[in-house]
Amino acid sequence: MSDQQIPSQGQDVGTPVRQTDQVSAATTGSSDSSGADGAGGSSTAQPSGSGWGGTLRDITTGTVGISVLAVVIALVVGGVLIAVTDEDVQAAAGYFFSRPGDLLGAVGRSVGGAYSALFQGSVYNFRRPGFASGIKPLLETLTFATPLIAGGLGVGLAFRVGLFNIGGRGQMLVAAAAAGWVGFSLDLPVGLHLIAAVLAGMAGGAVWGGLAGFLKARTGAHEVILTIMLNYVALYLISFLLRTPGALQAPGTNNPKSPAIKETAVFPLIFGPQFSLHLGFIVVMVATVVVWWILNRSNLGFQFRAVGENPSAARVAGIHVDRMYIYAMLLSGGLLGLAGVAQVLGTVTTGFSSGIDAGIGFDAITVALLGRSRPFGIFVAGILFGAFKAGGFSMQAAQGVPIDIVLVVQSLIVLFIAAPPLVRAIFRLPTPGSAPRSRALRKAVAK
Repeated sequence: MSDQQIPSQGQDVGTPVRQTDQVSAATTGSSDSSGADGAGGSSTAQPSGSGWGGTLRDITTGTVGISVLAVVIALVVGGVLIAVTDEDVQAAAGYFFSRPGDLLGAVGRSVGGAYSALFQGSVYNFRRPGFASGIKPLLETLTFATPLIAGGLGVGLAFRVGLFNIGGRGQMLVAAAAAGWVGFSLDLPVGLHLIAAVLAGMAGGAVWGGLAGFLKARTGAHEVILTIMLNYVALYLISFLLRTPGALQAPGTNNPKSPAIKETAVFPLIFGPQFSLHLGFIVVMVATVVVWWILNRSNLGFQFRAVGENPSAARVAGIHVDRMYIYAMLLSGGLLGLAGVAQVLGTVTTGFSSGIDAGIGFDAITVALLGRSRPFGIFVAGILFGAFKAGGFSMQAAQGVPIDIVLVVQSLIVLFIAAPPLVRAIFRLPTPGSAPRSRALRKAVAK
C-alpha cells in the first residue's frame, strides 16, 4: 500500500480512512481484547496479547482511578511501615493490653506527623511566616519534578510505540555532557548561549537514543538490551572525559568534575534568587503540550500509535515500522536529554560529575507508568514524585523517618499500577466491561 493512504498532518486521525480501517481490523485481536486492564477495552475476556507488547499494553493502559487507588494503597502501606519503625510505637506496643489507647495515640502521632511533614516539605509550610516563605516547598517540588516530567515524557512516548527505553541514564549523561560543554566552553550572547546549550543537550540525548532505535530497526536487537548496555557505555565514556584535561574536566583540578556553567547558559530563576524554580519548568510544560500534539494530532503520532498497537498490521497498512522505531527513539532520547539539560543548566550549575543523572533515568519509568504514558498524566505524576523527593527530606529531618520509606512508597505505586486486578480486588471493584453483580445474579437465577 502506498503512503498516500496515510492521513495528512492536518487531518483528524479519527476520520475514517482506508488505512485506519485496515489497522483497526487487523488489531482487533490485540487492542480490543485488552479486557479488564485496557483503557476503554471491550468486555471480552481474551488475553491482551503475548510477549513484550501485550505486557506493555497491560501495564501502560488503564483507568485514572486505578492510578489514584494505587497511590492511596502505597501511602497506607507506607504509613504502616512508618508506625512499625517508630520507637514510641514499639514501646507502646509492649503494654498494649493494659493501655491500648497509648499505642493508637503513638501510631496517630507517628503517621500523622510524618505525612504532615511530607506535606509541609512539598506543598505549603504553615509554620513559616508569610505566604512567599510558606509556598517555597511547592516551588522546590516543581524544581524536582522538572527533569522527572521530561524523562517521563521520553519513556512514555517510547511506550506508546511499543518500545522499552531503559536507557534514560545514558541519554541524560550524554545530554548533560553536550549541554555542559557548550555552557562552559563557548562565549555566546545572552539568550543565544542558553538556546544553543539546550539544543546541544537534546541533540546528544536524541543521538544516543536514536542509536538504539537504529540498531533495533536494522539488526532486530531488543531495545531493552541495547539501552541498558548503552547506559554503561555512556557512564564510562563521560567518566573518562571528566578525568581528561582539555575535555570535560575543570582545569587546575584532579577531581572528575566539569567547570561551572557560564551565567549566559544557565536557566534564569522564575521568581528570583530566593526560590529555586527555573525556566526549565516552563520548557517542560511546553514539551508536554508538544508531545501531546504529536501523539494525538499529527500524522506521525497516528503512525506511532498504530505501530504500538500492532506492528504487523501497521506494516500491512503501509507504515514503515522500522523507520517509526528510529523516529520514536530519537524523540524519546531527546526528551530524556532535556531532563539532563534541566539538571546541568538549572539544578547543578557549579559543575557536574558522572552522577548528574541522580537516578532520574530510572525514576522516569515509574513516572511514565503512573501517568499511563499520557503526556498530561505524566506531567501530574512527575509533580507527585517531585513532591515525594522534596517532602521526603522534610520527613527525615522533622520526624526521623528513614528516606527509604519514600522509596518503598514509590516502589509500591509501581507494583500496584502493574497489577490492576490486585487493586480491584482490594477495593472490590468490578471488572470494566463486566455486567453488574445484580444483573449477573438475575441471569444465573434465570438459567
